[in-house]
Amino acid sequence: MRTAAIDCGTNSIRLLIADVDDGAGLTDVVRLMRVVRLGEGVDATGELSEAALQRTFDAVDEYAALIKEHDAGRVRFVATSATRDASNREVFVTGVRDRLGVEPEVVSGGEEAELSFSGAASVLAGENDAPVLVVDLGGGSTEFVVGTGSQVIAGRSMDMGCVRFTERFLRSDPPTDEEIASAEEEIGRMIDEAHADVDLSSVHGIIGVAGSITTVTAHALKLPEYLPERIHGTELGLTEIDDAATSLLHLTRAERKALPYMHPGRVDVIGAGALIWRTVVRRVAEATEGRVQGAVASEHDILDGIALSAASRK
Repeated sequence: MRTAAIDCGTNSIRLLIADVDDGAGLTDVVRLMRVVRLGEGVDATGELSEAALQRTFDAVDEYAALIKEHDAGRVRFVATSATRDASNREVFVTGVRDRLGVEPEVVSGGEEAELSFSGAASVLAGENDAPVLVVDLGGGSTEFVVGTGSQVIAGRSMDMGCVRFTERFLRSDPPTDEEIASAEEEIGRMIDEAHADVDLSSVHGIIGVAGSITTVTAHALKLPEYLPERIHGTELGLTEIDDAATSLLHLTRAERKALPYMHPGRVDVIGAGALIWRTVVRRVAEATEGRVQGAVASEHDILDGIALSAASRK
């Protein structure tokens, strides 16, 4: 069965057209990302801007043409943090419906967490049944999901993402020590809040998904360009993650832009993403009393989960 999945987040909108084998395995046909910054200013204004909506609709037009070209039989469009928060989300919903012919689903934080875990679970092949933590670090929110294999035990979505925290805290180029300290304090508070629902002390490993985490991994590996096949499944130690994240956090935007693996749409927000990821890995290491000393990066994430869910629907 050929399905099309669209994940519309705060920073990017992504398309996956894939062939699904018995609702379990995925074979990519098309995988694309466009950085549209849909959530630009939402944290401050509470609504989606006209310019951000137009950028997003342009990408939807492109995706609609590809879905038709590749004859995808089932389509699911999922919108997450920025759209949940926007007072004018009906403008977004109508614009997508008119262009794509399907109703965009503005999913809850809980469903977003489950889809993220489902997509990331493929990296767990061959692992035992010990619980692991999947962290999906987006533009407007971060999902914390504990599970085993494809079984979700608990999940929590927090309004903490690279776009939201750049706009809220890290306004200087590069960020000042005071800005970083304020952001880090709030990240810690939100991790504590998530821990109330998701037992971080129980996990035996971390899987990190989405662009901030894979970019930190590319930086640690000093890749000559963005190479998904090198990033996917790479396990880094706590010190390696810490060093790479700290380096990205303190670079200027011009210095980040010059990195061969840096997507242009991440240049201004990767510092906040790196800071969140660094803090999460540190706090999990503390919560597990040193049992967890690093994390695995996965290129499979909520987009894969959306495609699998589309195939399983009647």
